[in-house]
Amino acid sequence: MGMKLSNFSFDLPGDLLAEYPAPNRDEARLMVLNREDKTIEHKMFKDLIDYFEEDDVLVLNNTKVFPARLFGNKEKTGARIEVFLLRELNSETRLWDVLVDPARKIRIGNKLYFGEDESLVAEVIDNTTSRGRTLRFLFDGSYEEFRYKLTELGETPLPKYIKREVEPEDAERYQTIFAKTEGAVAAPTAGLHFSKHLLKRLEIKGVNFAEVTLHVGLGTFSPVEVEDLSKHKMDSEEIIIQDKAAEIINRGIQQKRRICAVGTTVMRSLESSVSSNNTLNEYTGWTNKFIFPPYEFSIANCMVTNFHTPKSTLLMMVAAFAGHEFVKEAYAEAIKEKYRFYTYGDAMLVI
Repeated sequence: MGMKLSNFSFDLPGDLLAEYPAPNRDEARLMVLNREDKTIEHKMFKDLIDYFEEDDVLVLNNTKVFPARLFGNKEKTGARIEVFLLRELNSETRLWDVLVDPARKIRIGNKLYFGEDESLVAEVIDNTTSRGRTLRFLFDGSYEEFRYKLTELGETPLPKYIKREVEPEDAERYQTIFAKTEGAVAAPTAGLHFSKHLLKRLEIKGVNFAEVTLHVGLGTFSPVEVEDLSKHKMDSEEIIIQDKAAEIINRGIQQKRRICAVGTTVMRSLESSVSSNNTLNEYTGWTNKFIFPPYEFSIANCMVTNFHTPKSTLLMMVAAFAGHEFVKEAYAEAIKEKYRFYTYGDAMLVI
């Protein structure tokens, strides 16, 4: 057996989990790992520009988070139920896969009411997993009106580790500035550090941008519960790689430029659509690719990522890319230097 789950365990002090983002997007801290020299540098995120030259490629995930967390009341008892929208199954019948909390209170046939005027009603039609359910929303208006209602009633789906109330700023800060294609229930967090100013400076320097879409699902954060990593199954997530993005990236590969995956979601997208000669194919479909050491990467030779929690699939991917021992050393340094971890935390550049 190769790498085990226990290889990715470390003690993370609770006070290093970031409850709030940095005051300015590009002023989070940046740890730079050089894989060749095995050096670690401490910078600010806006210093990222110093590591890129003309015709290098930054690959961004343009998915947009929708306000996926709803609070409703159960019929008869009025119990408050949290409903987390995971995936639309059928737009015509308003069928959705959801998580409900507390799950034990919800049975098939129960109705849930949302909004002060209870103008949105949902009926539980299936128990799919211990926590998951399928709901059918009962709504008279058009599909556009229905989606508008979900957006109006929904809340920014901050991760559960953030214990504070959602604040108005979260609607903007839990979204990248290049978010376009709605469909994610969690933000591609490495992209949160890019400001308009930094993107403009990179563009002036001649750096090329390629956009792909991976709609982040909660599966990304599902705990790994098997010691043998080869037995872990990732949830499928939808990806879209258009011809234009593939063209920009393949030209960069041909010119031996730096191809930088901004985030683990981008890295998974790229590695899910590789041709036999190690270039990128356009692709629309689903991926459940799980990347852990040892792994040979085909497309990107550089990545931006946040600091991840112990035993997470995200940490495993970074270890596969930067080297397990080197990442262990970097994380020990990050804890010593009080870097901020997770969604709203600081960033790492691996070159």
